[in-house]
Amino acid sequence: MIPEHLFPFFWDIDCTRFQPERFPDYTILRLLELGDPPAVAWLRGTFSQEQITDTIRTNRRLSPRSAGFWSLVYGIPQDEVRVLRAGPRRRVPGWEGLVCPPET
Repeated sequence: MIPEHLFPFFWDIDCTRFQPERFPDYTILRLLELGDPPAVAWLRGTFSQEQITDTIRTNRRLSPRSAGFWSLVYGIPQDEVRVLRAGPRRRVPGWEGLVCPPET
């Protein structure tokens, strides 16, 4: 279970039954993206630096803004962060505000 002060960051699950150690990527991603300083302190006390930096390096759901920030905090070169090296996004005709990842 996670501490009660983290419940607002996990609004979409049953926090009383959630076991963060079973879902480290989900937990780390959510708190890096949305967490406040106490949430990040809990994160750092719960997961290893290696787990956190691996999530920053490999998780495609982390926003570019958060990925850039956390890569600086943890000293990860930006070219090692998947989200930051994804390349330009292509526009979908007919959807003005919608962007999609580049075709591979």
